[in-house]
Amino acid sequence: MDEIAKLKAWVEESSYIVFFGGAGVSTESSIPDFRSTDGLYNQKYDYPPETILSHSFYLSRTEEFYRFYRDKMLFPDAKPNRAHLALAKLEQEGKLKAVITQNIDGLHQAAGSREVLELHGSVLRNYCMNCGKSFDLDDIIHSQGIPKCGCGGIIKPDVVLYEEGLDDSVIRRSVEHIRKADMLIIGGTSLTVYPAAGLIDYYRGHKLVLINRSVTPRDSDADLVICDSVGKALGEAANL
Repeated sequence: MDEIAKLKAWVEESSYIVFFGGAGVSTESSIPDFRSTDGLYNQKYDYPPETILSHSFYLSRTEEFYRFYRDKMLFPDAKPNRAHLALAKLEQEGKLKAVITQNIDGLHQAAGSREVLELHGSVLRNYCMNCGKSFDLDDIIHSQGIPKCGCGGIIKPDVVLYEEGLDDSVIRRSVEHIRKADMLIIGGTSLTVYPAAGLIDYYRGHKLVLINRSVTPRDSDADLVICDSVGKALGEAANL
């Protein structure tokens, strides 16, 4: 039995599937992966992306942060790809119980997924740091310079920047789902970003699947490794 056939068989026999995904899920929607050879980490700026996307840089050089953020982090025309649609289908069928994602693009929800745990937040949500008023993506895209609320406060994206901690409730719910899972599928992530990558240690089952185009530090821990497109693997597994 080849890898895709085994994945499909495991999906059919499982009743509590959890998916954990990273940037490789969204690259098929033309959203660049930070760490790929042509990703943001290999482009030239006055500051490295890790610095620009840090909490301290946001506070000290807010206008420069937003110049980079609007230019390189927002993809309003991106559409869900086969991977997103396959996961939504598996959830509708009652097999998939949660999507845990490191992505901030909102494409899982756009595809129809309901139980989506966003470890790093979402560009679709923004809030005033002064009064807490909410703003959507269009408000950020169509603003100039530093976006500000009517109260005069600065608007901040609801994304987890470097130097900021992950949301405790999102982590807790993610751990609960992974502990209950009879199948854990990990796709499109190098499993090098902690604490997110450490979540897989809570899995207690025997159907740990890694789908990634390149090797990861956890390949030897997996019950099945598929070196291929996440969209192709999940699409075939979900009969999509």
